[in-house]
Amino acid sequence: MSVLRAVEIGEPAGAFRIVEHELPEPAPGHARIAVRAAGICHTDVHFVNHALPGLVAPVVPGHEVAGMVDAVGEGVDQLRWPVGKRVSVGWFGGSCGHCAQCRAGDFISCPALKVPGLSYRGGWASHLVVPVDALAAVPEGLSDVDAAPLGCAGVTTFQALRRSSARAGDLVAVIGVGGLGHLAVQYAVACGFETVAIARGQDKGFLSRDLGAHHYVDSSVVDPAKALQELGGAQVVVGTAHSSQAMAAGLEGLAMGGELLLVGFTPEPMNIPPTSMVPQSRRITGHPSGTAWDIEQTLRFSALSGVRPMTQVMPLDQVDEAWRTMISGAARFRMVLQP
Repeated sequence: MSVLRAVEIGEPAGAFRIVEHELPEPAPGHARIAVRAAGICHTDVHFVNHALPGLVAPVVPGHEVAGMVDAVGEGVDQLRWPVGKRVSVGWFGGSCGHCAQCRAGDFISCPALKVPGLSYRGGWASHLVVPVDALAAVPEGLSDVDAAPLGCAGVTTFQALRRSSARAGDLVAVIGVGGLGHLAVQYAVACGFETVAIARGQDKGFLSRDLGAHHYVDSSVVDPAKALQELGGAQVVVGTAHSSQAMAAGLEGLAMGGELLLVGFTPEPMNIPPTSMVPQSRRITGHPSGTAWDIEQTLRFSALSGVRPMTQVMPLDQVDEAWRTMISGAARFRMVLQP
């Protein structure tokens, strides 16, 4: 009997346990993936703590997955998705296809959006079964370890910048140089923006320069808004920090008509007076993740431009250590499990 090995959490914040089940066959319109790499995302805290509505125990987290098509169900185009094809699956795990948002092509906003680990068992496992519309092709030249986190953190930051008001040559600032921010800096540089990295401490300054940033602002020493205005004002400020206050502070660094683009978020409110918005024609835009097609475009651009996540890899059996490393902030910057 073929076996599926997976990490399960039976109760909120409970112990990780490696379990074995009979390998499931993909239903019609679904594909089974042999997982080669699965990222640990900060959002997985909500899965581990059973803090998302609709979660059913036991939970198998994992929404940053790269692997190979292992089997397909009835009705799947086997020319497009043949067995052996390398694929990625991110936060977007499928949509209903018939709601108003889907009919308008806004699949990521589908009210019935499927998320791996929430709507079905996630990717911290040897195998994963997903709806075929969740699949993104992985290009040659991009490893599974790199492709996995790019299916969530990568697509979020790249598509946010790509759809922003910034154009090549514009000043773009990234607040936070962490799991999201270190990718946002690379994408900003690769897109031709004059890139400013904003974080705390000189260590992040050295890292930001290595990532290609043209400027670095140590927010523990310098007022970021003032520094950005001295550079002429940013057309776009990308907020990736886990601090609403830090991201809101970037608003005053915007040029006239500038855009504060939020990809990181916390439950704390942002204190933003209308006087900082209306006279300068500024705006705030929230950007979620991306569809499978968005992931595919992100992976292709990353392969072409050389953008790569900074990863630390551990085997699935060491999920406890990998989790502690991520939670403690010791990882730099994406933890990846390999079955």
